[in-house]
Order: sequence, then structure tokens, then C-alpha cells
Amino acid sequence: MSGRILLHCCCGPCSITTIDILKDQGFEVLAFFYNPNIHPLQEYVRRRDGFLEVCGRMDVKVIGRLDEYDSKRWFRNVAFREENRCFHCYADRLERTLSLARRGGFDYFTTTLLYSKFQKHLKIAELGRDMAGSGKCEFYYHDFREGWKEGIERSKAMGLYRQQYCGCLFSENERYAGELERS
Repeated sequence: MSGRILLHCCCGPCSITTIDILKDQGFEVLAFFYNPNIHPLQEYVRRRDGFLEVCGRMDVKVIGRLDEYDSKRWFRNVAFREENRCFHCYADRLERTLSLARRGGFDYFTTTLLYSKFQKHLKIAELGRDMAGSGKCEFYYHDFREGWKEGIERSKAMGLYRQQYCGCLFSENERYAGELERS
């Protein structure tokens, strides 16, 4: 494959092997960080900074605003939809990525969410394809999980901040729920 691809990135560690795979496939990769789901703000900043470090080290151009953090909007978007919050969160981030990709004349768009073995992989792929429709900017699906272990090792070697939950308040609470029950 070849062409220009806009890669939505959720963090630095998830970006490493995703960028490598896309470059190996002949894509010109540009990266975009949009993640209003990440909570709290300090967590958002740590992940954003890790993303910027990876892009700098891997010589990937970053586009879009890096200060676009609107957690109130995200909470309104998932309010009363907690059981299906991931779908709405994916949709928000993919819609923003596709919009930017179309304005920028990209051939494709994709996301590092397809790297994580903890995400709803098939739902993300289906959503991306549906959003792209038959337009000029296509959703590029690839199972980036093939580089899961390598990405972890490389992010550790780079000394990157490695988060322990997806990003939203709900996922953070789920992560620590077991500790609350044990206390």
C-alpha cells in the first residue's frame, strides 16, 4: 500500500509499532492526538507528552491542536450511555480524525486503538468503515496487535510513561475496583 495516512494516536506506547507497520507498508504517516476521554487532566498531559516524544524520535509529523481537551464534552457524550460508552468514545475520536483527514486530503485514516488487545477491535473497524463510506478518504484496517509485545518492550526501553487503564474515569474505576473490594 501507499499514500498519505492520518493516524489517530491515543498515547506514545501504542504508537510505536503502529507507526513502524504503516511506514513498512509504504504509507506517509502523519499523527493526530485527540483524546478527550482521558481523565484526569494530568493523565492526559502525560499521554500527550509521550505521544510527542514518540513522534519526535520516529520522525513523524504531528498535526492538529494538542490542547484540545474538553472532558465536559466527552462526559456529556457518554452520559447515561455508560454501558456503551466505548462505542461513543470511539465514534467521537474517529469522527474527528476523519474530518481532519478529509480536510487535509489524506488517502486513509486509522487509529492506534487497533493496537490494543483491550479495545473492541471489530467494533472500531466496523465504525471506521461505516464513517468513511464510499468517500475518497478510506478507513485503513490492520490488526496492529501483532506488534503488541514488541511495542511494550520498546516503550519501556524508551522510558515512556505507560498508563494502566484505557483513559476514562470509568476505566480507571474498573481498574481499581478490585482493590476497593479487598480493603
